[in-house]
Amino acid sequence: MANDSANSAKIRVRTIIEVLGKPKEHVEKTIREYVEKIKEDNDFVVMKEHFSDAAEQESESQKYWSVFVELEFLVKGLHPLVGFCFNYMPSSIEIEKPEELTLPADMMNSLFNDLQARLHKVDMIVKQQVNENHFLRNNLRHSMRNLIILTLASHPMDIGKLIKATGIEKDILQKFIDELVKEDKLTKDGDTYHIKRSKRAE
Repeated sequence: MANDSANSAKIRVRTIIEVLGKPKEHVEKTIREYVEKIKEDNDFVVMKEHFSDAAEQESESQKYWSVFVELEFLVKGLHPLVGFCFNYMPSSIEIEKPEELTLPADMMNSLFNDLQARLHKVDMIVKQQVNENHFLRNNLRHSMRNLIILTLASHPMDIGKLIKATGIEKDILQKFIDELVKEDKLTKDGDTYHIKRSKRAE
C-alpha cells in the first residue's frame, strides 16, 4: 500500500476505553457521554461501537463498577489521534489502516512538541492532585483529632462509647487515641479516656 501523508490521511483505529467508578449508573452514563463527545468532534467518524455490561470490581475494602466500549473510527491525521489518547486515556489502541505512514520532519517535530506539552500538562495535574490529596488528608486528620477531643471534653468515655459518639471505625479511632495519649493530650484511667487538663497558675 502506498504511503499516505500523515497530515491528511484518514487513519482507521480500533480502541477500547474503560471507565471505573461508582455508582453503576454514573459509570454507564459517563462512558456513553465519552462516545457522544467523540462523535461530535469533526476529526472523528465513529463506524462501530460496542458497550460492555457493567461489571462489579473489588479493590481492598471498596467496590467499584467497570464498563468499557470498543470503538472503530476514522480520524483525520495523527495530531487529533494523539489528542484522543490524552483526552480519553484508552486502555488499548490499534491502527488498522493505513499499514504505513510517512512522517515529514516538520510534522514529526510538531508531533513531539505537542506530545511533550501534553505530558507536561499531565505531570502538572498529577503533582497538583498529590498536593491537594495531601492537604485534604491533613485536614481530615486534624478534624478527627479535634472531634475526639471535643467529644471527650463533655465527659470521659471508653472506646465503645467513643465509637458510637464519633462514628469513627475502631481501628482508625484507636490509632488517633494512641497518638493523642502519646502527645499527653489524653490520659487513660482503666478503660476510660480523659482530656488532659492543663494546669494554670492561680
